[in-house]
Amino acid sequence: MFGTFEHLLCSATPNIQVSVCRTQPSGRSRDPPEGRMPLDKPRDLTGDTPRRAPRRTPCDMPRGRPAASSVHRAPPAFRPAPDPSAGGQVPERRGRLRYRGAAYALLTLLTGTNLATPLYPGYADRFGLSPLTVTLVFAVYVAALVPALLGAGRLTAALGRRALLLAAVGAAALGALGFAVASGPSWLFAARALQGLALGAASGPLTAALTELQPAGDTRKAALTSTVVSVGGLGLGPVLGGLLAEYAPAPYVLPFVLELVLLVPAGCAVAALPAAGRGPRGARRRSGPLLAPAVRPVFAASGATAFLAFAVTGLFLALMPSYVTTLTGSGNLLLAGGAVALLPACSALAQLAGYGRAAPRLWRAGLPLLAAGLVLLALAGRTSSPAVLLAAVVGAGAGQGLVFLGAMTAVGRAVDGASRAEVLSAFYVVVYLGVGVPVIGVGLLATAAGLLPAVQGFAVVAAVLCAAAAVVVARRGAGDGGR
Repeated sequence: MFGTFEHLLCSATPNIQVSVCRTQPSGRSRDPPEGRMPLDKPRDLTGDTPRRAPRRTPCDMPRGRPAASSVHRAPPAFRPAPDPSAGGQVPERRGRLRYRGAAYALLTLLTGTNLATPLYPGYADRFGLSPLTVTLVFAVYVAALVPALLGAGRLTAALGRRALLLAAVGAAALGALGFAVASGPSWLFAARALQGLALGAASGPLTAALTELQPAGDTRKAALTSTVVSVGGLGLGPVLGGLLAEYAPAPYVLPFVLELVLLVPAGCAVAALPAAGRGPRGARRRSGPLLAPAVRPVFAASGATAFLAFAVTGLFLALMPSYVTTLTGSGNLLLAGGAVALLPACSALAQLAGYGRAAPRLWRAGLPLLAAGLVLLALAGRTSSPAVLLAAVVGAGAGQGLVFLGAMTAVGRAVDGASRAEVLSAFYVVVYLGVGVPVIGVGLLATAAGLLPAVQGFAVVAAVLCAAAAVVVARRGAGDGGR
């Protein structure tokens, strides 16, 4: 039995046989003593005459002192099989959990920043706020977000990713607490500023974490996850806030208490993220201009179109609830929040439909849709038609999604790896300025002339600019980076 086991072991490890076979103990004969049957010579069961022994293999050496080469190398057959529960499955499962945790944290932060959207008309009534003050409450969020977005890279290098993200979650919790206990406009300003700081500090590191932790290493899927989560937060916040404010008790407290509860697992998720992302302290800054000459035309076209697209987004987030209430005569907060949420929902569907197409083609389809939606928005104010308003939101949302996707595609293809992070940061600054700056002008006009004329005037001007941009894109394209 032992000889048979040895033979099977040697045949299972052919790579080791050569080194063992070529070394024989000196002074010893490989033949058995006379008159004894070798162990590996089977007898003929039909008689006493033994059959001819098979050809001996080098592994059939007598037991005794092993060869020198076999002392230091154990056959792989002796090594225990890897335990699946202790091998690569646990790190892989942990990586998936971290990936989902990063997505959940980003979704929770974005949802929280938009919970108050359907509540702005109620805040205006409670605190006596003018349309300009309402837009300023919205815009202070952008004013705090942009510096945090620009400084997130340095803070990550100084503090580490987990510490920065935990601080961001803490700032978001303070912002939710400020809304829950708000007794005047100053509380609203402070709470919105804290939300802007939280999202500005966390959006970059969380997006980077999604790219690093994507289970299959697919950067396109990570980018799609980031886009869907971002748009989902923009839509989920107004719907959830309007639903709780309309049908649950304590409408100006309960939505933010829920946000505080949702932030607890978000904090646990960011605490479980790997500590990667801490940059070298002695890294030199990039020398030379941020935008290479070949990138500037692409960045100008992308920035201009994205600014227009997100100016429409800012209008919907800041003033659309009041506009819907004035237009329909209904004070239902869920209706106001749903009208706002429909825009990012249509934007997400349009981005999924246009994914993978060239930037000029996306702009040629998106800019006319955006212009048509704005014209319908102005027309809805004149006709007081909910159907026209619905068509306006769908058209503007689809156009916004295609235009933004085209801008991101053009910038992403035009820049190289060394400058991509800085160029994209500058691009997002332009995007958020589009969200916060034009709506202040609309608020000023609404305070002087009324909400409906202000929204109609903005819609007409923005539609003309979209049409002009569509003509320029059709004639000149977007440069090399957008082809």
